[in-house]
This record gives sequence, C-alpha cells and structure tokens, in this order.
Amino acid sequence: MVAPAQAKHVLLDGEGLRRTVVRIAHEIVERNPELERTALVGIHTRGVPLAQRLRRLIEEFTDREIALGTLDITFHRDDVHARDRGGPLHPQPVVRATRLDFPLEGMTCVLCDDVLYTGRTIRAAIDALFDYGRPARVQLAVLVDRGHRELPIRPDYVGKNLPTSHDERVQVQLVEIDEVDRVLLVPAPGK
Repeated sequence: MVAPAQAKHVLLDGEGLRRTVVRIAHEIVERNPELERTALVGIHTRGVPLAQRLRRLIEEFTDREIALGTLDITFHRDDVHARDRGGPLHPQPVVRATRLDFPLEGMTCVLCDDVLYTGRTIRAAIDALFDYGRPARVQLAVLVDRGHRELPIRPDYVGKNLPTSHDERVQVQLVEIDEVDRVLLVPAPGK
C-alpha cells in the first residue's frame, strides 16, 4: 500500500469507484442478454473482487445468478523466468488458484481486471483460459485503461480511461484486499 504522502492524487474515491463498477455491470447486462451463457472470470489479484462485485450487482439488477470464476495467469506470463539450475532470475509472482466451476464451451467469458496497461496480462489470461476449454466469446472488463498498449488488445467495458505517462502508475485499492476503495495516480517505482 502506498503511503498517502507518496500519492500524486486520488483519481477515484470510494463513491466514484462504486458508480464506475455499477455502470460496467449495467453495460455487461445490456450486451449479454443470455446471462445464463455468460461468466465473469476475475484475474488474480484485484480482478477477482472486481468480478465478485460485478456478479452481485448483475444479480441485484436482473434477479439472475451469473457464473463466476477466478484465473491465475502466473505460468502464462512472459515475464516469469527461471534458470535451468538455481533460483529464479527475478522475484516471482505468487501462484493462486484457478477456479472455473462451469464448462467454458458455448459461454461468453468476461475477463475482469483492475488496470489495463500493455496488454500482456490479458494475453496471458486468454492463454490460461483456453487451457481449460474454448469459450464462444471472450470479453474484457477493466476498471482503468491507462493506455500504452504493446499488444492489440482493447477492452469491451472500461470504467475510466486515464491517460498516463510512463513515469506514473495507476494503483487500484479495493476494500477486500487493501481495506479502502480508491484509485491513485502514483510515481512509478524508482521515480
């Protein structure tokens, strides 16, 4: 968690974040009339509580329960490196559980993540998802799109477009993990 003195400024407070998630949930319902064939899949770490919130809201709006899954992308990332002998070259991410308790075939899977940046996380998520089956469609919902794409990936649902410089970082904090709901613009590490 970044100390308040290090934060450049708050981009979204708790209420702004709540309104943004509500809007994304409404958009998902509007674009997916067959909710029984739609699943929300949260990408660890902050994509999981985002997907859970979207699921609760969609159920509240429609009185229909939507499938929910979690996805770990650790072994599909292109920045995870290990040597043939010895330890890893770089600090390695924590491996978490993937849980997809529904058949993917014929489903529209909405991948959920907090920040879209280069697109590499989403590429890894699509690779990981297809290891478990072949959904009919894959959509992408992100809380924040900060630009600077390195891959041809575009979200279907965007909470906020927040253009940033390479010297800045968007930090999403969710109460389920960070004990507060807000989106901050902070200096990139080492800046």
